[in-house]
Amino acid sequence: MSSVTVYPCTLSGKLSVPGDKSISQRVALLASLASGTSEISGYLDSEDAQSTLKAVKELGASYHLKSNGNLLITGVNGFFKPPNKPLNLGNSGTGSRLLAGLLAGSGINAEIIGDESLSRRPMNRIQDPLSKMGAKIKFKDQSCTLPMKIEGGGLKGITYHLPVPSAQVKSCVLFAGLFAKGETKVIESRPTRDHTEKLFQHFNIPIEVNGDQITINGDLLSTEVFACKDTDIPGDFSSAAFWITAAACSKESVVLINNVGLNPRRTALLNVLKRMGAKINIKNKISNSEPFGSIEVYGASLCGTVIEGDEIPNLIDELPVLAVAGALADGDTIIRNAEELRVKESDRIHEMVKSLRKFGVRVDEFEDGMKVYGKAELRTPSESISCNGDHRIAMSLAILNLFSDGSLKIDHVECVDTSYPTFWDDLTLLVRRRLENQPFQEQLLKS
Repeated sequence: MSSVTVYPCTLSGKLSVPGDKSISQRVALLASLASGTSEISGYLDSEDAQSTLKAVKELGASYHLKSNGNLLITGVNGFFKPPNKPLNLGNSGTGSRLLAGLLAGSGINAEIIGDESLSRRPMNRIQDPLSKMGAKIKFKDQSCTLPMKIEGGGLKGITYHLPVPSAQVKSCVLFAGLFAKGETKVIESRPTRDHTEKLFQHFNIPIEVNGDQITINGDLLSTEVFACKDTDIPGDFSSAAFWITAAACSKESVVLINNVGLNPRRTALLNVLKRMGAKINIKNKISNSEPFGSIEVYGASLCGTVIEGDEIPNLIDELPVLAVAGALADGDTIIRNAEELRVKESDRIHEMVKSLRKFGVRVDEFEDGMKVYGKAELRTPSESISCNGDHRIAMSLAILNLFSDGSLKIDHVECVDTSYPTFWDDLTLLVRRRLENQPFQEQLLKS
């Protein structure tokens, strides 16, 4: 699919979103290193998650799907084999950076490559800590982007202060610390996603979390590798965020999303939308290693807000669609301290500002964010619009046009397959249920 046309409409209904992308890739890496076979339910069938699986297969792990859809991964008992070719991580920033940590510690030589988009993203942020631990990281030039050659082994533990709030960099160092001699400690300036810490605990890997300090002792893992572990992966909150936001912005919408991950370091979007006036209920919450439950959203009139500081790292993926909410809200919405958006799959600050302006929204662009002037009268552009190969931009534009005045053709939407391959089907599902089953909203309110 190279393009899709989105029409203005109201969404109502219920659905479940695919498995969490961040958790899926971390589970694949840990299960591939473990001893024995792990059974995984809810593994995300997207391009990014599949790229990670293909990479660990090249390193000696094996996997296959059961008839019930669960994924079985048999690990290498702590010893990766040297790959016969470069490891292609496609578009996956998470897969490439976390795998780099494992490769740096494993004692083998390997090369990581990626697609055009991933090959523009900075890798010097992981080169710095891995080099300090003793790994040799080489790039083709001074840009410090893929391809990246790694000569691993012989690592020593370090104390590393994260220069930018990044769960990927933190996780890369912790994965390398599995093999390092002595203690590896990561100190965060702001709290970021803690899926790696939770999964280390889930796999019974000794790890200590004390406020902003995360510590792992590689010496404890030097004699025996950790064992396989069956894992249930909840629905991806960042995928659910599009339906949560769309419903929150429309008084006629009621949407129920089941089996969504509710990790407190992923759900800052809910706090922001509630602050803007959204009506959101959490139902059937279950607290496992990764908590999950249902999210029920009722449409309401929203007001603008300021989004900045410590909440930014925990909603970095949701900021593009929050800019959409800002355009529809009463008053202005300001996003600050989000310069990390400029080095994602695209420069998401610039892409969202450019796209909002095409719809007639008044927006000021900052180096670290934007100011969106609310109550915009949206006008769908007469020509098709490009998402610049960025899945979250494509999906945010689709949500934006639900509230506009005409049909919008979005080009190059195949990028959505990297994280949410059923997005367009789920959009159709919510529209169809609203159009074909008018009493559904009343039934949902009573559920």
